[in-house]
Amino acid sequence: MNSSIACNLVAKSKKELRTTLLEARLHAARDQAGNDALSRRVLDALKRYAPQSVGLYWPLSGEFDIRAAIAVWLAPGTARRASLPVITGRDQPLEFHVWTPDMPMQLGAHRIHEPTSGEVILPDLLFVPCVGFDEDGYRLGYGGGYYDRTLATFRAAGKVPITVGVAYEACRTEALQREAHDIPLDAIITDAAWYPKQAA
Repeated sequence: MNSSIACNLVAKSKKELRTTLLEARLHAARDQAGNDALSRRVLDALKRYAPQSVGLYWPLSGEFDIRAAIAVWLAPGTARRASLPVITGRDQPLEFHVWTPDMPMQLGAHRIHEPTSGEVILPDLLFVPCVGFDEDGYRLGYGGGYYDRTLATFRAAGKVPITVGVAYEACRTEALQREAHDIPLDAIITDAAWYPKQAA
């Protein structure tokens, strides 16, 4: 499947669109060259924004595995810190707990691995996984609203991290249906490009 999945998928409901894009993502995730390119863009984003703390995600099926790139960024001798999301309740924002590559993990909600540090931090930069996205920086997630709630909470507290979506180019679509709670990301990186284009 090529990068022109933008074939009028916007006409579909979010549920149908999500199903189509999840399939496209699984296919794209098998391409090692694309994964290598996306890993380089993750490191480029870290260099560009120069955060001291980063929030990442534990990869689910088909999601780009960002952990190796973050491990490189967490080079010994730096004061950099990384964190992973922890779900504290179905309708609650995410908490980000300190993570290191060698840390023991535990299974949390939805059987997603979570760090065992128990130390909550607010990342300077947040990498956000995307099921799909459009060129204006809007993302389609799994439908649980966790990142929407989290970003809204950060914004209300006046502590908004830089947000960078991580996606495969195959999951780009035309303008997504937007709801009042949708917040565009500062940038989205793929195996082929940066979005919005002005963020490149």
